Amino acid sequence: MLDRDRFPVDPWRLVESRVSADDKGLTETLFSVGNGYLGLRGNHPEGRDAHEHGTFVNGFHETWPIRHAEQAYGFAEVGQTIVNAPDAKIMRVYVDDEPLVLETSELLEYRRELDMQAGVLRRHLLWRTPSGKKVRVNLERLVSFTDRHLTLQRLSVSVDTDAPVAISSQIVNRQDGEDVFGGAAPARGHGTAKFDPRKTERISNRVLQPQEFWEDGDRSALSYRVTNSGMTLAVVADHEIATANDYNTRSLIEGDIAKTVYRVQARAGVPITVTKTVAYHSSEVAPARELVDRGRRTLDRVRAAGADAVFAAQHEFLDAFWKRSDVLISGDDAVQQAVRWDLFQLAQASARADAQGVPAKGLTGSGYSGHYFWDTEVYVLPFLTYTSPDWARNALRMRAMMLPAARRRAAALNEAGALFPWRTINGEEASAYYAAGTAQYHINADIAFAVAKYVRATGDVDFLHREGSDIVVETARMWSTLGFWRENGDHTFHIHGVTGPDEYTTVVNDNLFTNVMARFNLAYAASVVRDMAEHAPEAYRALADRVGLESGEADAWQSAADAMHIPFNEHLGIHPQDALFLDREVWDLDNTPASQRPLLLHFHPLVIYRFQVLKQADVVLALFLQGDQFSATQKLADFDYYDPLTTGDSTLSAVVQSILAAEVGYRDLAMEYFLHALNVDLADLHHNTADGAHIASAGGVWTALVSGFGGMRDYDGKLSFDPRLPAAWPELAFPLEWHGSQLRVSVTATELRVSVESGDAVDFTVRGAAHSAAPGADAVVALADQGPVLEGRPTVSDVARGRREDGSYITASIPPTGTIDVAAE
Repeated sequence: MLDRDRFPVDPWRLVESRVSADDKGLTETLFSVGNGYLGLRGNHPEGRDAHEHGTFVNGFHETWPIRHAEQAYGFAEVGQTIVNAPDAKIMRVYVDDEPLVLETSELLEYRRELDMQAGVLRRHLLWRTPSGKKVRVNLERLVSFTDRHLTLQRLSVSVDTDAPVAISSQIVNRQDGEDVFGGAAPARGHGTAKFDPRKTERISNRVLQPQEFWEDGDRSALSYRVTNSGMTLAVVADHEIATANDYNTRSLIEGDIAKTVYRVQARAGVPITVTKTVAYHSSEVAPARELVDRGRRTLDRVRAAGADAVFAAQHEFLDAFWKRSDVLISGDDAVQQAVRWDLFQLAQASARADAQGVPAKGLTGSGYSGHYFWDTEVYVLPFLTYTSPDWARNALRMRAMMLPAARRRAAALNEAGALFPWRTINGEEASAYYAAGTAQYHINADIAFAVAKYVRATGDVDFLHREGSDIVVETARMWSTLGFWRENGDHTFHIHGVTGPDEYTTVVNDNLFTNVMARFNLAYAASVVRDMAEHAPEAYRALADRVGLESGEADAWQSAADAMHIPFNEHLGIHPQDALFLDREVWDLDNTPASQRPLLLHFHPLVIYRFQVLKQADVVLALFLQGDQFSATQKLADFDYYDPLTTGDSTLSAVVQSILAAEVGYRDLAMEYFLHALNVDLADLHHNTADGAHIASAGGVWTALVSGFGGMRDYDGKLSFDPRLPAAWPELAFPLEWHGSQLRVSVTATELRVSVESGDAVDFTVRGAAHSAAPGADAVVALADQGPVLEGRPTVSDVARGRREDGSYITASIPPTGTIDVAAE
């Protein structure tokens, strides 16, 4: 957990009270600032030693040929990696020509804080120079939410006695320098693993080819074309100095560096303030010179309005964000602080992503190479849909724009319709390991599910008719050819050769999650097409023209959905994760040492694939997303079976386990999983936060609060609540937007209150009973209890562990050597 002496509790700020070189990577991530388009890691402005000097522009990437050891038809051919954009954070301070270096300088005072209300990173320090001078250095840094291309940094210096001061402001192309990633350390997992597939690829060739560069007074520009992808980028910086001291200015401009140096004859107590505004513009097609011109215009607006206006606009933007997004937990400031940090990360990853996706790490690090996954649709989109629906619409539009590439991918795999890439930046599949990548066909259904959730929660049929319907039709078509009909005493539809969310079990038949979600996808596509034909004939005809829709397709999709095979084992009373899952031996997690976790870093995939062991909750996720398709008895039985088999090696797991634990009655376990998810990054629980924040987990934290403890569901577009408030919390309160109405929901031990703060009346149910809330007329529902209560936690069942007739068990023990022995207990 966080060291509370160093990181004191503050409900609205993440505060660091002393600097440490031991966890640079972690704090660089935790103190990142971004807006969804541009992200700056929390590097200190001195720009020296770092885990990763990171500046990232969403979607700005390089491509490279994937070299498979053994090639086969249809393998992904071109890799994609986010580019580390030129670093404009550097503002170095010298007094008496002595540099401020945090690792070695004597700091009498130090405080760094990420202010989540103002959207500003601040640092305050008092430096005692070797000659005894005391120098106060204050920094403010933001990435603007209102102008997505803009970052601003303001540095103030004051000396207690006369002294020469120099402030060197720089932009450096680190991508092609010797310290491309600032000397990033190898994988930080437990044990001796020397690799980590979660990290970004390293590109040895030059990536950024200099184009136009110049300096004009206090303004300078660098621009580049990316070698293989052909993308372009311009970085234009402006400076203003405010001081009553005498000073002069020197500058340097080259292809990979722009430097502006202020030399000041500082008088005692007379401050020096340098404000640095920087514009980043990128494009897939525009020439670099055009981007430079765009950057000029961005900075001209800032110079005319002034830096204070930028700070004020930032605060105003976040006031509105927190009003519609903040989740309040009474009585626990530490939890409140962590929740707000997670919600703030969601804003920083998505607010101005606009037509781009939401990378798995946001823009806080290079982990996962800046790729987009299904994480967005399943874990991030719910938060956006119910708090900032315009942001959700933008994220879904990114998928609509990827349809041409997804159609090509489906054709390459011999399927109809579209198959969205497992991981991508530009729309093409970038996953070289198909077993745990492309085989996760469920991404199609995840995206269609997100479209449905968005449309049903917002009523935005305009998006559905113009773009969303194309997604749901093309994804349904893929299922219709991937699956097949079986006639062996019944008439059922099956899907074989796929991988579900659990990446420790790959290329299986009838994965439950995939089948359940595909069933939804097929049925929803059929309903959308029929509804458009009946109620929006013009939109229907336009859709039919765009996608070549044929009569009878909707009926075929509905038939496949109705006949979808959903695996169920009558003997155990559970849903098998796939057709053969229960035939596998159970991995003995209790006797697997921490030094061999996560398993993917210490065991060959074929070892892991032979066992009943889960990287993340697979069936349990289906129980949540399609909860109206399962009974309460089935949910409890499935949770009891799969929870002990789940390693939690994925950060996507704990949030869903928390939600289902709360629903079925494991209150303490629900809180345990929630706190784990809440602190995944703040406490670096998976030992890789240095590579960037886990944005999907942050989104899952919101869902765990609202859907887990708050009990909110929206099955088939109908709003309902069944709260499970933790006993230690006096109250849980959160806002929701439903069909344009702004709601506020409050849960205590004895009542649920729904207020309509703006908009029309809203109907909902609480544990099956109908209610309605209207402006000025809150709905207050008495709660007799908070649902079932179960003690302890599930354990591996006798049947799962292979109980012999003599009462002993067969289990797989995994000793530190990595060899596997079968032993009797």
